[in-house]
Amino acid sequence: MVDAGYDVPRLAFLLDGLPVEVLGRLRSDRVLLRPAPSREEFLLASPGGGRPPKHGDDFRMKDETSWGEPQHVTSTATSRYGTAVASCWDRLHPRLGRRSAWIDHVGELPVVEGTLIHLQVEHLPGDRDPKPVWLWTSAIGITAAHLDRLWQAFLRRFDLEHTFRMWKQTLGWTAPKIRDPYAADRWTWLILAAYTQLRLARPLAKDLRRPWERPLPSERLTPARVRRGFRHLRTSLPPPASAPKPTSAGPGRPKGSRNRVLAPHHEVGKTAKRAASLTEHREQAG
Repeated sequence: MVDAGYDVPRLAFLLDGLPVEVLGRLRSDRVLLRPAPSREEFLLASPGGGRPPKHGDDFRMKDETSWGEPQHVTSTATSRYGTAVASCWDRLHPRLGRRSAWIDHVGELPVVEGTLIHLQVEHLPGDRDPKPVWLWTSAIGITAAHLDRLWQAFLRRFDLEHTFRMWKQTLGWTAPKIRDPYAADRWTWLILAAYTQLRLARPLAKDLRRPWERPLPSERLTPARVRRGFRHLRTSLPPPASAPKPTSAGPGRPKGSRNRVLAPHHEVGKTAKRAASLTEHREQAG
């Protein structure tokens, strides 16, 4: 799932043959093309013959008269956006040119077909104007259930991005400079454990919100807001270890007695060897 700044058809072309389905958002002023007509349809439309076309009619996103009948139309009631209506058109592809990512392509430019999705919601949070969202996926021949799963997964992309942002900026996922991949895996598992603790502690933490933040119920607290009051949970949680046992100092040496164990004394190596060599030299000289 990618945003409008990425070349979704290019990614679909590079990942062709892998069990991967690419989904991305398109600008609302794009123009896609329908598949080329069959040989029989072309001969009926052009009795004089000629070269068969490579592309079909235009699909202009800003011109509803060029849309035609969609393959599927679904309506879903959501708690945040109201009624969401999704429509899809099968086997639409963009017109590629030898520029940007396709400038070094060898041979004829391919036709990358996919499914175009139009999503219109009833309202947005904050009473904003709900503009339509255009999505393109590399899958073709999708069902109505698959259509709903695609646009719902794309909306969840924002939650995933904020989650990764918190791991990096708040929990310090990328802060240590780790060279060993096994150490990086262990550090990642520690970050996941810390994030899981924040999720589980949501009904126990106190909402220490900023003055500009709205109050939220405990079941809707974000992990970042749970982290503010996480330190205060230690006094209310049971200790993980048993209580320390009281003890006193040992008896030690009886009062008035002397220590009969002498401390060990080691000769310094270099000094001892130097003194022995001087003595031997004097004996030979005498």
